[in-house]
Amino acid sequence: MPDSAALPATATPITLVSALEERAFNAWPAHQTVFHQGWVFRLAGGYTKRANSVNALVPGAPFDGVREAAAELYARHGLPAVFRISPLAPAAADQALADAGYQHFDPSLVLHRALTPGVSAKPDGRNVVSTSPSPAWLEGFAAANGVAPHHRNLHRSILDAIAHPTGYALQNDARGHAVGFGLAVLERGAVGLYDLAVAPEHRRSGRGRALVQALLDWAVQAGATSAYLQVRAQNLPALRLYESMGFRAAYGYHYRVPG
Repeated sequence: MPDSAALPATATPITLVSALEERAFNAWPAHQTVFHQGWVFRLAGGYTKRANSVNALVPGAPFDGVREAAAELYARHGLPAVFRISPLAPAAADQALADAGYQHFDPSLVLHRALTPGVSAKPDGRNVVSTSPSPAWLEGFAAANGVAPHHRNLHRSILDAIAHPTGYALQNDARGHAVGFGLAVLERGAVGLYDLAVAPEHRRSGRGRALVQALLDWAVQAGATSAYLQVRAQNLPALRLYESMGFRAAYGYHYRVPG
C-alpha cells in the first residue's frame, strides 16, 4: 500500500483501492481487530457495519476457512458475521457467501477528488471547524442521524480512538441552534469525510454543500491534496451533490449479511 504523502494521481485501480481502504480503516477505527489470512475482522460493539465487519486486506486473499472463522469469532462477541466486499476480495468469496445464504446488502460507492493546495472558498460564518467534538456536536449529530441511546457511547469511543488529525464541522441556524455536522480525518495528504448529517427539518437547503466545503477548506489549509468519502449507491441526492463538487467514483463495495 502506498506510503507517499498523498494518493498517487496515476494509481492503478487496485493500488487506489488499497490506499483508500487503508485510510478508511484508520479513519474509522474498530475497538478490536483480528488479522486472519489476508483479511481483518473488525469489532466495535455493533455500532456501524463498517466497524463491525470482515474485510479483505490483500488483493485476492484466499477465502478458505475465513467464513467459518469469522462466524465463530463474531458469535463469541454476540454479533453477526457481516462481510464487506470490496474489490480487494476475490470473486469466489462473494459467491461462497451467497451460496451460504448471506444476503447482498447496502451497495455503496467510494468517491474521491483532487484538491488544489492553497485554494479554498470564502469562509462561511455558519460553519465552525474544530479539532475535537463539542457537546453540541455530539448531541446534535446523534439526534440528526438517529443514533440510538445505547450506541452513543460507542460512537464517542470510535471518535476518541481516531489517531490522525480531525476536523469537526458544526453548522448553526439563524437562532444559533446546531443543525449540521461533519467529520474530516486527514492522513498522508488525503482527507476522508465522515458523519455528514443535517437535521431533518433543514435538509435540501444547501447546508450539506456548505458542510462539505467547510471540511474541504479545513483540509486544504492542513495540507490535503485529495479527498474521499463513502455514500450509499441508492442515495441519489447525495451522489448528485458530491458529483457537483468534483467527486468521482473510485470503486464500489457491498455487504453480505447472514440470511
